[in-house]
Amino acid sequence: MKKRILLIIGLAASIAFGVRGQWADSAFVSFRQSSTVLDRNFDRNGEHIDSLVQSLRKNTGHRPGRFSIVGGASPEGSVAFNKYLSEHRAAAIKAAVGNLPGVADSAVVVNAIGRDWSGLRQAVLADPDVPYRTEVLAMIDSIIAGTDRSGQDDVTRLKRLRGGVPYIYLYNTIFPSLRRSRIVVDYAAEPDLHGGVVRIHSIPLQSVLVPRPENVVIPEPEEPACRPLYLALKTNLLYDAAALPSIGFEAYVGKNWSVVGNWTYGWWDKDNVHRYWRAYGGDLAVRRWFGRKAAEKPLTGHHLGAYAGVVTYDFEFGGVGHMGGLPGRNLWDRCNYMAGIEYGYSLPVGRRLNIDFTLGLGYLGGKVIRYVPSGNFYLWQKTSHFNWVGPTKVEISLVWLIGCGNYNRKGGVK
Repeated sequence: MKKRILLIIGLAASIAFGVRGQWADSAFVSFRQSSTVLDRNFDRNGEHIDSLVQSLRKNTGHRPGRFSIVGGASPEGSVAFNKYLSEHRAAAIKAAVGNLPGVADSAVVVNAIGRDWSGLRQAVLADPDVPYRTEVLAMIDSIIAGTDRSGQDDVTRLKRLRGGVPYIYLYNTIFPSLRRSRIVVDYAAEPDLHGGVVRIHSIPLQSVLVPRPENVVIPEPEEPACRPLYLALKTNLLYDAAALPSIGFEAYVGKNWSVVGNWTYGWWDKDNVHRYWRAYGGDLAVRRWFGRKAAEKPLTGHHLGAYAGVVTYDFEFGGVGHMGGLPGRNLWDRCNYMAGIEYGYSLPVGRRLNIDFTLGLGYLGGKVIRYVPSGNFYLWQKTSHFNWVGPTKVEISLVWLIGCGNYNRKGGVK
């Protein structure tokens, strides 16, 4: 009768909590780079462990069936050293939580995974901002599948991908999360006919723990050569050809967005024959980059944006002259205003050179003064206000790419 009651209780527990430990508590423990020391004050480790202990004490009615420790390491460093790190990090966790309620040594399972490529793949999948994300995933898949035949170390291949730009991002953003080890406590819920809960027997920790290899030296933490930076200086060749020198600056701000500033200044005159060729002004723009090339590398491919600017001018060749704005005032008093939308395409033509083709459509308006020279004087004839809707911006710009990783490769953008 007693055995039947126990069997019924066990079956009820199986229905309530699942079979073979489908109900579990878990916690993450983080380690500093190249370290196996479990610091309770680092990355809230103490809080995570204490929370797990409290959960176990609250669930005194359910016996822990398996205590799993998954020790991992981020990919940098040698294979042997990462194996050592993952194993001894698991050992440090076991030492720190060895007094967990109801957990027997024989129920401890240790999985030292070394370089956590699977964890890296999951993190890359979850982060759309990883540079060259498709290529990074393809390389990680080849590493996991073991299909690469180049003979290079896996991390070396990753460092060399796209000039190291993806690796720098992964190192700073994702690698720290891979230095975590996970603790999972499964609650066994399978009854047996002898009146108890089935114990899951596992490999003891001591049977998998190995000493640090003698030929492995603990590496110093890596410092990436530089952080990805995408800037550009440019000049509008059309304005330059018209003797109106121009300069522009563009900065990539992330997520396919950039900001642009352009300035033009040409102030040529010859008073003795009344010839003037003067103009200066500039514009600010915000651009959204899109298309396949833009996804491969910032500041390349299609872009769509909005701009606004000011310009003043004085053109006269010995006859009737036209001046934009009021003479003798500051720029804001005598300028014409413009605003509109633009579309363009930036084409790679060299390692750090692009040609950017841009056309802007919008509004241009302001005051225009018409005058004629007469001896040493200029006779005003008419002041008018004009409003123009149509092309207000044309660029064929030579672009110099600046910054870490901001360059083109042979055969296209890579």
